[in-house]
Amino acid sequence: MEDVLILAIESSCDETAASVVKNGREVLSNIISSQIDLHTIYGGVVPEIASRKHIENINPVIEEALKTANVTLNDINAIAVTYGPGLVGALLVGVSAAKAISFATKIPLIGVHHIEGHISANYIENKELEPPFICLVVSGGHSHLVKVVDYGEYEILGKTRDDAAGEAFDKVARAIGLGYPGGPKIDKVSKLGNPEAIVFPRAKVNDSVYDFSFSGLKSAVLNYLNSLEMKGESYVQEDVAASFQKAVVDVLVDHSMKAIRESGMKKFALAGGVASNSALRAAMEKACAEAGVEFYRPSPILCTDNAAMIGAAGYYEYVKGNRSGYDLNAVPTLKLGER
Repeated sequence: MEDVLILAIESSCDETAASVVKNGREVLSNIISSQIDLHTIYGGVVPEIASRKHIENINPVIEEALKTANVTLNDINAIAVTYGPGLVGALLVGVSAAKAISFATKIPLIGVHHIEGHISANYIENKELEPPFICLVVSGGHSHLVKVVDYGEYEILGKTRDDAAGEAFDKVARAIGLGYPGGPKIDKVSKLGNPEAIVFPRAKVNDSVYDFSFSGLKSAVLNYLNSLEMKGESYVQEDVAASFQKAVVDVLVDHSMKAIRESGMKKFALAGGVASNSALRAAMEKACAEAGVEFYRPSPILCTDNAAMIGAAGYYEYVKGNRSGYDLNAVPTLKLGER
């Protein structure tokens, strides 16, 4: 079989990214232009600013991806682009660029689901990984427990009812004075704190054992801080961070292990931005080892938003014969499994 080269574009939030991926698993280039410094001033991503920066960055990033991979558009078999979920303005920039290139060159266009990209990041570094397996997707906007039945075929076992895990990290980080982005900062200071110092709640959703709820935990942290403030007492930032992080990790591990036991699966993968959290990775690795389950996770650079993961997902859509028309549009609330 001839090699298939996918040019992938990702612009769902505040990273403008482009990548060239060969045969779904070999990354020839992975260029990421991050806007973190820009949004840190505001304590979070400002959609209008993100969209404007994507417009500035998109063409240079695509050119750099092709140049680094040492290929031209003539070598590309298909263009894969994230079309949802995400910030609508940000998504539109990537989708518009992909459609323009496809229209001008007649290279086939493939719309890719952002979460499907995160799951597919596991294929890049784990060449032996093939479906079926259980995957936990944890990021700023999503907490999904998914059974990956086949390439592009998913069964959602559980999802967040309110705040996603990454969202809770950002809000708690802001409350204890760490600022944005919350995930990496809480991960860092937690290493200096006592995770048993404060007992925060581990929420369970009664009517669905696999669903997540983190808003109660976030409120519990804020109430704890407020009660101390009212009494004129101080708190240890590292202990609050470590105790909060442990509460999140405990719930994620508990739900994942339950899914593994009840499905009888012997393969488990982590995905999404929060999958780069060192405490979560360590806890999942330990739980999987004890359960005799193969554990997969991408390198941290492939956990956060990037285009290589979109290229991996796009490859399997390409092989299946799935193509998008020029009516492809940004769908900010796209559900996993929808087309």
